[in-house]
Amino acid sequence: MTTVREGEQVPEGRQVTGEPDELYERLKAFEGRAAATAGTGKDPVNEPMIRHWCEAMGDTNPAYSGPEAIAPPTMLQAWTMGGLSGHTDRSAAYEELFGLLDGAGYTSVVATDCEQEYLRPLRPGDRITFDAVIESVSERKTTRLGTGYFVTTRMDIRADGVRAGTHRFRILKYTPAAPKRSEPKRSESRRTEPRRTGPERAARGEGRSLRPRPVINRDNAGFWQGVAEHRLLIQRCGDCATLRFPWLPGCNACGCQEWDTVEASGEGTVFSHVVMHHPPFPAFGADGAGGPYAVALIELAEGVRMVSNVIGVPYDKVRTGMPVRLEFLRTDPDLELPVFRGGEG
Repeated sequence: MTTVREGEQVPEGRQVTGEPDELYERLKAFEGRAAATAGTGKDPVNEPMIRHWCEAMGDTNPAYSGPEAIAPPTMLQAWTMGGLSGHTDRSAAYEELFGLLDGAGYTSVVATDCEQEYLRPLRPGDRITFDAVIESVSERKTTRLGTGYFVTTRMDIRADGVRAGTHRFRILKYTPAAPKRSEPKRSESRRTEPRRTGPERAARGEGRSLRPRPVINRDNAGFWQGVAEHRLLIQRCGDCATLRFPWLPGCNACGCQEWDTVEASGEGTVFSHVVMHHPPFPAFGADGAGGPYAVALIELAEGVRMVSNVIGVPYDKVRTGMPVRLEFLRTDPDLELPVFRGGEG
């Protein structure tokens, strides 16, 4: 998910100050008004959804299974979501607020962050109800994506009438920034460099956009060091020896913070996958066209799962259960990534 911090500024374009913002005054009036009233979760808390969530996340915590199971706390929002049929409980004030933003040209939207507070565990059978309020609307901000307003809603969630948690969700409604065009450099000489071939340009990182850089911190630096050495490293708990991926500071199974690593064999299968059609992102297409391309959840032979691209087969030939083999793909001079080559066998 694309993340934009509320205070982030575009280096080449600052927010205009000193000008009255009449729209902001109108938007500010919506703070404190209901976004949803007497909302009801479409399903009670249930074991199948908990099981699917844990399988997708690779979370094996024993608290989430068995006769005394609770739901993972981070599922808090899942019980309130509208699904493919959408929401029917949004208030007139919520619709009016977003109608104002759309009418003023702030038609694009990106989720930026969320905050959750857990007050009681949720258990299978709990009936979920909720109310939501438009908590705040920021002043007009300029970000790397464009100029717009951050809108924060707060949802108070109840289980069988008892408060169970709070979910704050923040989005940016914005007008996309115009792409920056660079003027061709003029030269007094008509002499030009030889035209490079496509592979030569790709090797130099020219003529195409670059993939996003990974965020490297103290918790995952060892993983990226392994990638640089063409090794796919998996964490192993120093107490119970449970393998885990992605890298975390502690063990999900026993809580131990001691760990070492094992190197993956590189063998795996496609556990599930999606095909990205839109928006086109040239950096992810081998031909620079930007898609479609396959993104898969790979189950490694060691039993952990990771998200990566499947290469070597057409996107529409990727299948669940397809055997894959680890490779390291240099996408540009400064970035190399683990990917998986598909096979038909």
